[in-house]
Amino acid sequence: MTGKEDISMSLNASSGLALKVISKIGVLLVFSALAIFLLAGINIITSNVGWWLSGAFLFLFGGSYLFLNHYYKNALPGIKNNGVWQHSLTARGVFAWLLGIVLTGFYVLLYWYPQYLGLANAGQFNTGLISLFDPFSYFLKQQPASQWFVYGVCYTVAILIMGIKFIIKYRHNRYQVIRTISVMFFQTILAFLLPEILQSLKLPYNDFKNAWPLNYYFFDGWHIDEMLHNGTFGIFVLVWGILLSFFITPILTYFYGKRWYCSWVCGCGGLAETAGDPFRQLSDKSLRAWNIERYLIHAVFVFVVLMTPRVVYTYFTGVSKILFLDTYKMREWYGFLIGAAFSGVVGVGFYPLMGSRVWCRFGCPMAAFLGFLQKHFSRFRITTNGGQCISCGNCSTYCEMGIDVKWYAQRGQNIIRSSCVGCGICSAVCPRGVLNLENGPSDKRYNNPITINENGIQLNKF
Repeated sequence: MTGKEDISMSLNASSGLALKVISKIGVLLVFSALAIFLLAGINIITSNVGWWLSGAFLFLFGGSYLFLNHYYKNALPGIKNNGVWQHSLTARGVFAWLLGIVLTGFYVLLYWYPQYLGLANAGQFNTGLISLFDPFSYFLKQQPASQWFVYGVCYTVAILIMGIKFIIKYRHNRYQVIRTISVMFFQTILAFLLPEILQSLKLPYNDFKNAWPLNYYFFDGWHIDEMLHNGTFGIFVLVWGILLSFFITPILTYFYGKRWYCSWVCGCGGLAETAGDPFRQLSDKSLRAWNIERYLIHAVFVFVVLMTPRVVYTYFTGVSKILFLDTYKMREWYGFLIGAAFSGVVGVGFYPLMGSRVWCRFGCPMAAFLGFLQKHFSRFRITTNGGQCISCGNCSTYCEMGIDVKWYAQRGQNIIRSSCVGCGICSAVCPRGVLNLENGPSDKRYNNPITINENGIQLNKF
């Protein structure tokens, strides 16, 4: 033994052995930041909140880096998830349930009871947690913070910190590093900073990477009026939204599959890939889950497709009841059940219990739309070399979309699933280089070199 060997190569070894002093300092700083947020939430911190918030951010980023850099820097090249099924947090243990309850509770307060987070009524001052973010909000847009501003900051910080962790962990894989930098950029600049700056300029809030059908309110009457009443900028937003939804998205999906959006641009995917990375192995790989996924996500997509023309028709005619159904009520129920409860409360709150892509897999209409294009009209596929597969199962285990990748790899069959987001983790964790993400000619995408049935194994001809 030279003292440099990786003693965590055993499947049963714990990845949290012997935290050094620098790691403990990092943990202490992170808990100090969380303590500041807690004290602000219960109204103990009420003055000099700008300094307190700056300190919390400094502790959070600095402590996270100290801990994560030490945690992964001495690891051998390659991606390891040692002890992932032995930790309570990542194996649906007590800590996983506690985290799930905390996340779910936060989303419930955020969407429906923001007053308990300190949101003030008109003409009053914010208190609690929201007041802690007032200085930052005034700095960006000269307005007090809202619950959505707090959410935007927390969401962005989570992607940045866990993105740093992801890059350090996957630093030996160029594809993972680049796409993580991409989601960090799009969330920070396009989803957070630019929309807040637009508000400071008295222009409408707009996330330029959001497209229909994910942006289900794009054709709502109030949104159309907002765009039309803001001159050249509003017209640009309208035209850009239409181009992005119906022209740019299909073209990019044809060339690169849905990964260009779901794994490189989307904020939901960005959070799932970074903060949700420790929970990717929890996705259900069963056939039953696949059937539920197909029916549920396409039902949501069909609902959006049917609701959108009704909303447009109501805007131009003023008639809200069509075939005995009230357009406004439909829109209201969709916003509550899908836009809030599913995508937020369940989509993020259930990370520690159902994996990181619950919303993307079972509910996102954008994922359904892109998946249809990817399966039938795209050049993207994951090719497999069945002769090299040793059936270790890493690929299936760490597929966050619940795809049994090993099943395809053993047969040498290309993976062209509408649910695949092209994250590339299956390829990254494969010890034999069996899986490759490719954009090739559209012909022969569907290959089935081997058929296994009751008559045995049959080699198919192309």
